[in-house]
Amino acid sequence: MYDDIADIWDPVYRARGRDYAGEVGQVLDAIRHRGPLGESLLDVACGTGEHLAHFGDHFPHVEGVELSEGMIAVGKRRRPELTLTHGDMRTFDLGRTFDVITCMFSSIGHAVDTDELAATLTRFGAHLAPGGVLVVEPWWFPSTFVDGYVTGDVLDVDGQTMARVSHSSREGNYSRVRVHYVVAGAAEGLRHVTEDLRITLFTKEEYLRGFERAGLAVEYVEGGPSGRGLFIAEHP
Repeated sequence: MYDDIADIWDPVYRARGRDYAGEVGQVLDAIRHRGPLGESLLDVACGTGEHLAHFGDHFPHVEGVELSEGMIAVGKRRRPELTLTHGDMRTFDLGRTFDVITCMFSSIGHAVDTDELAATLTRFGAHLAPGGVLVVEPWWFPSTFVDGYVTGDVLDVDGQTMARVSHSSREGNYSRVRVHYVVAGAAEGLRHVTEDLRITLFTKEEYLRGFERAGLAVEYVEGGPSGRGLFIAEHP
């Protein structure tokens, strides 16, 4: 679903002020409160690997799993040193465990219901080494989601002008996020790309039960990179 915007995703969000290195630092601080970082990290739903590249400054071994083949292709082109594997967060099996697992930018919200949420968290747990730490950044809760929220930016990125406009609305237990991108450059001309996302509005309690069903001990921490908090879990 992200293939058409894979090449502009990170430049747009970086130009909008997204600080990948700073976000990684926040996650690492949360992990350090629970013990040493360990030797290996897996970033699930890693996109093009921007977070993963910064995690690589702190771990001898890092890998990423991503469903969008377009994102993987862009990531491998930009950062060929990264190990990026095509996989679905609900079903992936890498055949090994990691000391730290992360799932950033609210990707967990693409689970469509509580059963998929639990299945996804179970896959995370299956890849978590004993004593390891899992960090999941949730999407908004129903109580914090703003129905009708609109954002808009016009950005200068690498000699191109990029505009991004979004509208978010509530549809029952889901949020519908529609995003339009317009990219213009002297040589490239003009193109228009859209996203139409349905992201589940799980309650905090539904997240906590999902971790419990996956056999993980979890706590919720306010704040986090996007203000949506972090769920931080370990094997009990």
